[in-house]
Amino acid sequence: MASASALRTLSAPCHTARLRLARSSTLTISPTSSSASYLLLSHNNHNRPAVDGMRYLSTLPPRVGRRIAHQLMTKAPYSTAAEQPASGSGTKFVYNIAASYVGKGRPFNPSTHVFHFNPYHRVSKPGKKAKSARPESGQDAFFVSRVGNKPGEVALGVADGVGGWMDSGVDPADFSHAFCDYMAAAAYENDKQPTKIAAAAANGPAAPAGGDGNISGNAPLTARSLMQKGYEAVCHDPTIKAGGSTAVVGVLDESGTMEVANLGDSGFVILRLNGVHTASEPQTHAFNTPFQLSVVPPSMLLRAATFGGGLLIDQPRDADVTRHKLKHGDVVVFGSDGLWDNLFNQDILRLVSSTMQKLGAWKGTDAGVQVAEDLTPFTKLDSDDKPIFTLQSFIATHIVSAAKSASMNAKLDGPFAKEVKKYYPQDAWHGGKEDDICVVVVLVSEEPADMATPKPRL
Repeated sequence: MASASALRTLSAPCHTARLRLARSSTLTISPTSSSASYLLLSHNNHNRPAVDGMRYLSTLPPRVGRRIAHQLMTKAPYSTAAEQPASGSGTKFVYNIAASYVGKGRPFNPSTHVFHFNPYHRVSKPGKKAKSARPESGQDAFFVSRVGNKPGEVALGVADGVGGWMDSGVDPADFSHAFCDYMAAAAYENDKQPTKIAAAAANGPAAPAGGDGNISGNAPLTARSLMQKGYEAVCHDPTIKAGGSTAVVGVLDESGTMEVANLGDSGFVILRLNGVHTASEPQTHAFNTPFQLSVVPPSMLLRAATFGGGLLIDQPRDADVTRHKLKHGDVVVFGSDGLWDNLFNQDILRLVSSTMQKLGAWKGTDAGVQVAEDLTPFTKLDSDDKPIFTLQSFIATHIVSAAKSASMNAKLDGPFAKEVKKYYPQDAWHGGKEDDICVVVVLVSEEPADMATPKPRL
């Protein structure tokens, strides 16, 4: 959530403009031996929630913690073989995805503030939804959808509503949630052409929309074109009178190619074999003034035109577009600035690495950290009505819990405090930055191409 700054100039086609606004006890868990298929849990006094490794279970009720540990470890022993499969034409990439979130000022509940992605579930068409039906993510929003009729190709994104709009009586969540709903629907209905990102990459960066702002439905789906489609839909939605958000959008195909369009200070990081492989850079015009997509009502246009001033305009074509070749065992984390303002990339790496290694998905060997050959036991969704515990959802809730804890810590300086000191050395800001937090985690798995794939539920 960004804070407010002044309007500059106002100009926009179709009576619309894009506005930037600045903006008690702990469960200790350890394997009994190198060949153990279960974990031992014991109580220790620890007043502060841990933000490292499996001690995250200390934030859960003991019974829930034991259950999660038992399910994960019985699915895949700690001593799982750790040879990494070689990539080739006989394999396909599968994306195991979960999201977690919490609104500013709300308590975090890892059992309810979590979303499990199933590529065979239908995506609802955008429409007027009751606010009570939204995830409890505050002004942050997210989406995950398969692309067309291809369950192996996925589109996802995170949007952070600009909090400065509240000063004008606008709920920033209306824009961000509608924006994500429109992008999810556009991806889900994109079945006229295959969406091979690698083919699009050969033609260079995605081109902006034409003069009329429309994008052909026959064009391959790219991260930037999906952002454009969602943005245009919001601009033409009569229920969205004003608002804005940052956005990070990703499209992933079965070849292991991921394309990301990032506009503003949301972002992503790719973690590979106990290291930070790639991390996005925020787009800002000034301190706490991220790039953002916005809709400005005619009354504000008229007021600015009358009294003067300026407005900086950001659009999907301003997004940074990058393409990445993913590997088996990669963990990709997308998040709003509520994550990046409170945890450094190395903090996130420690959380993920601790979990991956203690459960056997990553394993240290004489040759270095390797990936378990088969990640399916960690990632598969339960088929019954019992609560779902997967490695990807465990990591997502783990990260959100750590970021939430850091945001409320008034003594330990995080990334935002570091930025404040950089721009305002005399400012006395210390600790974290309370905000909405939204995280989408992708656990990448490479599997045999001839593995049976269920038919989509259309």
